[in-house]
Amino acid sequence: MTIEEESTVRARPEPIKAVPVRHPGRWMTVAVLAVLTAMFLHVLLTNDAFQWSFIVDNMFRPPVIDGLVQGTVLMTVSAMLIGVALGVVVAVMRLSPNPVLRAVAWLYTWFFRAVPRLVLLAVFGNVGILWSRLEFGVPFDTQLGQLFGIDGLELRLFGFDSRDVLTGFVAGLLGLALSEAAYMAEIVRAGIQSVDPGQTEAAGALGMSRGQTLRRVVLPQAMRVIIPPTGNETIAMLKDTSLLMYVPVSMELFFQLDAVGKRTFQIFPMYVAACLWYLLLSSILLIGQYFLERHFGKGYGGAERARFRLRNIAAEAGGGAIGAGGTGPGTGSR
Repeated sequence: MTIEEESTVRARPEPIKAVPVRHPGRWMTVAVLAVLTAMFLHVLLTNDAFQWSFIVDNMFRPPVIDGLVQGTVLMTVSAMLIGVALGVVVAVMRLSPNPVLRAVAWLYTWFFRAVPRLVLLAVFGNVGILWSRLEFGVPFDTQLGQLFGIDGLELRLFGFDSRDVLTGFVAGLLGLALSEAAYMAEIVRAGIQSVDPGQTEAAGALGMSRGQTLRRVVLPQAMRVIIPPTGNETIAMLKDTSLLMYVPVSMELFFQLDAVGKRTFQIFPMYVAACLWYLLLSSILLIGQYFLERHFGKGYGGAERARFRLRNIAAEAGGGAIGAGGTGPGTGSR
């Protein structure tokens, strides 16, 4: 062996003996969770109070299914559609340069975010106390007729009994939708403000109106921020439909399950059935929210960062220049 070969052998470092990092706390947590899970499953399977056969026999009865479809699902969809549409309008008003529109939008969000939904439903359910009959026409027509010496002057076009129109379903829809619009207004406002103002300026430079800029430029980019909290609000709305039993609305899932429990004196099993139904419906909404977030999140997050890294690696290999489009994270000389 020559001197050069001997020096090379001596300079070669020894293999690194890597020792895995110990995580005793992690394994203790897993053990505790496993014990708690086993205890929970033991209660579910061995406690006779659940009465699983009774739950299965009664949670799929026609009145319960009708309450699910015609009450819970229909109310959730209707309230969210109205809430989202009205929320967008209120959000645009909050961002308007007109101080009157801003003040009206602020008052709306302040009121409906401050009053609990259960209280709103109770108020709308009894709003017929204020007006037993609604008339549309010239106000103060009787006093106006007396002023001109005409007795019994009526300038009313049409009217209707408020109790015939403000049914339990309509009252519940108004309470939930108006309350939801206040929350959606703040969500949409945050989404609009998350878009770079330069996008609006560029759209204006192209001759687009404010409405066109909002529809075609701002809102499509704001959806990435709007979708996640909107999904949470939809799930919350689904659960809040159970409050309709206080309006009262009889064609509703929880009302029907509660009625079965009280009629058969088996309250707890029907409450468990309600939990199972809401878990199923919320899981379906969560799946839909996941795909919506993935659709509107294209070009953002981890995938976009990966593309930036690939561009930077290619730029460094090519002499430090960034490909078409400007700069990205990690650019510059080495």
